[in-house]
Amino acid sequence: MISSRELREKYLNFFKAKEHIILPSASLIPENDPTVLFTTAGMQPLVPYLLGQKHPLGKRLVNVQKCIRTGDIEEVGDNSHLTFFEMLGNWSLGDYWKEESINWSWEFLTDKNQLNINPDKLAVSVFAGDQDADRDLQSAKIWHGLAVVKERIAFLPKSDNWWGPAGLSGPCGPDTEIFYWTGLSQPPKEFDPNNKLWVEIWNNVFMEYYKNEQGQFLPAKQHNVDTGMGLERTVAILNGFDNVYEIDSFQPLIKKLNDLAKISDLKSVRQMADHSRAAVFISASGVEPSNKEQGYVLRRLVRGALRQARKLGISQSISIFAEVGQLVIDQFKDVYPELSDNKDKILNSLIAEEKKFEKTLNRGLLILDKMLTKSEPITAKTVFDLYQTYGFPFELTQAILKEHNQTITRSEFEGELKKHQDLSRTASAGKYKGGLADHTVATTRLHTAAHLLHTALRQVLGDHVLQRGSNITAERLRFDFSQPKKLTDQEISEVEKLVNKAIRSKLAVEMKEMSLDEARKMDALGVFDSKYGAKVKVYTIFNAETGEIFSREICGGPHIKNTSELGNFSIIKQESVSAGTRRLKAVLDRK
Repeated sequence: MISSRELREKYLNFFKAKEHIILPSASLIPENDPTVLFTTAGMQPLVPYLLGQKHPLGKRLVNVQKCIRTGDIEEVGDNSHLTFFEMLGNWSLGDYWKEESINWSWEFLTDKNQLNINPDKLAVSVFAGDQDADRDLQSAKIWHGLAVVKERIAFLPKSDNWWGPAGLSGPCGPDTEIFYWTGLSQPPKEFDPNNKLWVEIWNNVFMEYYKNEQGQFLPAKQHNVDTGMGLERTVAILNGFDNVYEIDSFQPLIKKLNDLAKISDLKSVRQMADHSRAAVFISASGVEPSNKEQGYVLRRLVRGALRQARKLGISQSISIFAEVGQLVIDQFKDVYPELSDNKDKILNSLIAEEKKFEKTLNRGLLILDKMLTKSEPITAKTVFDLYQTYGFPFELTQAILKEHNQTITRSEFEGELKKHQDLSRTASAGKYKGGLADHTVATTRLHTAAHLLHTALRQVLGDHVLQRGSNITAERLRFDFSQPKKLTDQEISEVEKLVNKAIRSKLAVEMKEMSLDEARKMDALGVFDSKYGAKVKVYTIFNAETGEIFSREICGGPHIKNTSELGNFSIIKQESVSAGTRRLKAVLDRK
């Protein structure tokens, strides 16, 4: 048996011995990628370095990255889908290449001091080649050298063995995937990727091409290796479990929920465990439940967990997050100290959302009662609207309708749900597509403007102002910050004047690499300390003639060299994000 903690430690220590620097997990809220709401993969925070920037910690990196994926949230509760998960990854930024990457993957999986997997239970796939890129014979040759027979090597097309680019252009290349035989019988001699008993366990991506905006695949200036292994899935596979919910990190949650439940329902318990765990981690990232973006996802998870609690007959007097949230924090606090550091804030926020939703559910009951007094029958759309607007559980509506000799089947309800999902996916396709962050000139200018805005807000409003998040595209800057009340027109005007004065002063922008302690001693601003490694990049915006500093922040985003490159700055909108957090949207004149 192998535990989550043991796999995490083995992986990090193995690559540390291969001269990799351990990189702390980045925040779940992406700092410089406006295309996604959450960090969805380990490579996402490393985008600037995959594009050629020098990383402060070097060319060989390894970490365990916290991830959130919401695209399959309706599938959660089956054997494999999770909202929150941990991704093991190691990277080469223009350093080692295919031979080292493949050999180390094989060594970690099969060595008796590591995972000790029987090599006969492994198979691999490599890129078959097409008009854009050659067949990956190099990877196949390396696998042959490790005694992987040709029958266990499958050459697959780009749809299976190619990564990126997620956008129109960017780094990309073939990958090689490693599969593990999960069947009880001896694995067949020949690897059939369509046989579901072969489960992918590891993926090595080789970024050796760059796709330009004209659609041409050119040799990349920098060769990168990006690997990924899902921690929960791997622990489940190695322990012979047929689902991720049987692993050690889920079992305390499952047991607690089963103890509280009056009705037995496996999928509902799994969904509650998943949603509770994900909600705690999102809350620990500074997100508050709301009706927008990350806050909406958090609210949806909390309400989803409570709907399942009602279905399981768990007493309304029991706070799910007081019970299960504490378990999650206790379980992960040694790995992710931000959980214990913010324990009270996390639990208070989630418990408050619970109470708010209980009122919403009770309101839904009143509305349903009024509907039932009318002579018109209740339709599937009405039932779905109750679910969507008030979070009213379908099962509860169905039971009440049955008492009134009315019936709405699950298939009718799911038909309305699918219509809603199709609309949602269409509307948010661009937002959730993920991929490489935007490093265009326009976006780079706005990244630098965000530093000026941060300083100006602190000068006008006070030192309580700290950045709580940002989302930057080529068109506009969105900046979230701590502030208890709405800004007046005069305060907005003063902020704009300070930023534009800094722009007209032609201030220099300088980057230096240093330790986090050195950065703190220099009073550099930085919010998410848990994501920083031994070295950080500190950007200082200052008057080159007098040495007077306007702004100094820890940041990994792209920046211009002088504020004279920015143009005129304007704040176009302000709004509330959550209690104590405001949001400004701003633009720069086109240059």
